Amino acid sequence: MADPLRIAIIATTWFPNSHAGVLATKFLTGFATDEGLIAPRTQVVSIYLDQIHDRDVGLQLAHQYDIPVFSSIRAALTHGGTELDVDAVLIIGEHGDYPLTALGQEMLPRRWFFEQVCAVIAEAGHPIPVFTDKHLAYRWQDASWMCNEARRLRIPLWAGSSIPVTWRQPDYDHPLGEALDEALSISFHMLERYGFHGLEALQCQVERRSGGESGVRTVTCLSGDDVWRAADAGTWSTDLADAALAAMDPGPDRLERDQVVDPHVFLLDYNDGFRGVVLMLGDSGYVSKSAYASRRGSTLDAFEYHTDLGPNHAHFSYFGLAIEDFFLDGVPQSPVERTLLTTGVLEAVMISHDRQGTQIETPHLDISYEPPLSLRRRPHTPRPGAASLAGGPMPEPGATPAADILPVGRDGTKHGSDR
Repeated sequence: MADPLRIAIIATTWFPNSHAGVLATKFLTGFATDEGLIAPRTQVVSIYLDQIHDRDVGLQLAHQYDIPVFSSIRAALTHGGTELDVDAVLIIGEHGDYPLTALGQEMLPRRWFFEQVCAVIAEAGHPIPVFTDKHLAYRWQDASWMCNEARRLRIPLWAGSSIPVTWRQPDYDHPLGEALDEALSISFHMLERYGFHGLEALQCQVERRSGGESGVRTVTCLSGDDVWRAADAGTWSTDLADAALAAMDPGPDRLERDQVVDPHVFLLDYNDGFRGVVLMLGDSGYVSKSAYASRRGSTLDAFEYHTDLGPNHAHFSYFGLAIEDFFLDGVPQSPVERTLLTTGVLEAVMISHDRQGTQIETPHLDISYEPPLSLRRRPHTPRPGAASLAGGPMPEPGATPAADILPVGRDGTKHGSDR
């Protein structure tokens, strides 16, 4: 039997309910799905943590599974040596103690992580698959550089969130090539972090419209009372919002403006004339999941994205299996261009929000691509079953032994002809 594929995990931080906690942990304990617990087909052989949280469990898991934790990304990829010594890299640049930009973006070091990984791969001359969690970077220029560098080095690159692979009720995908007139997704919570979820909930459907994806020419973010004024003016459809909310279980049957605190709406004008909308309904508990609705002629289609917020966060099992598939065959479940587009849209949203709802021209988002025919990894039941919810054990922070972080043995100094 061949040795399992060896993975390095590069993460900002690792505590219960962090993205490393609910995603990376499954590469150790297994993936709890509706079909039962699926054992990893890969092996985590090294870890780099940028920050140690006061409720850290990453070091405890590393000790439990006898995985070395290194104090540099280069060391994690070379096992403290000089040559690339892993077969794939999982980057989780979500959560942690990072400052905000003037636009309110979390300065998560996703590009810095990826750039370090690329440099080690370039030295080896041997490309390996790299997955990076959620949007590519908080700045468009960084995200664009990441995709260009991956192409230059022939690195298979994939990025995105768990929203497209979670449960849907009803179980629905737009047929490829279907004509759509308008579409809207609903999200909630933090503008940037969960705004990306709203964009993915929208984009994984509207990219299937007739003509394929054409890119986005303008982006606008309206906030507060301007959200409702735009609805009253017909700029976005409250009928679609009502349909999406009615699909939520639990959730309100229709939009109740007086129940929403701090609303925002993203207006996306695509190059082919299509209009997409993301409605952000705040953080008051009015909604706590995402949903989608669209209109084709006189027909409205709507469904909810159901995410398991229990201790296992079961939707991350399907997400993790899709990432593992990508590591094994180098084929992403969806085009990285989708994530490049939504990353650029999200930056434009933050700029528009900073400028009090100014429409932002986005000629750089002239991005076209073909959507996937179908998803290899996605549950098709209305809700997670008992096997999905069971999950694997998570150590109590501080209750079990923790691994030491290995010091680096290089300082970068070179002399003479080696310079």
